[in-house]
Amino acid sequence: MTTKGFTNCLQMFPSSDMKKTAKFYEQIGFRAEKCLDSVEPHICLYKDRIEIVLTKSNKEAIVPNREVHGYGYDAYFITENQEEMERSLSELGVKIVRPLSTTDYNNKEFVFEDIDKRWIAVGKKQ
Repeated sequence: MTTKGFTNCLQMFPSSDMKKTAKFYEQIGFRAEKCLDSVEPHICLYKDRIEIVLTKSNKEAIVPNREVHGYGYDAYFITENQEEMERSLSELGVKIVRPLSTTDYNNKEFVFEDIDKRWIAVGKKQ
């Protein structure tokens, strides 16, 4: 039996207010496809090769990984043009929590915070 391996990954983000979260991502260039009348309501967000699926959380607030586990990002997006992307997000008023730098694990990356306080790293291996 031959397998071709994995090709992509999509990120699941629970949200206490899916429309509000979707609006944030739309403002930074994602396209939203709302499936709010389905058995499990959700919103799909698309930009380039990134897909995020927002699901309805029964929690009042989303607790990011760094608060639950002591450290860590909630997602990691890979790109070739971190400088341009960081500048673009900053110009849109997105909070940059860690400016572009090279990490101790040799990735060049920056980190932004979304409307639900998730930290999203944007980077690539050197």
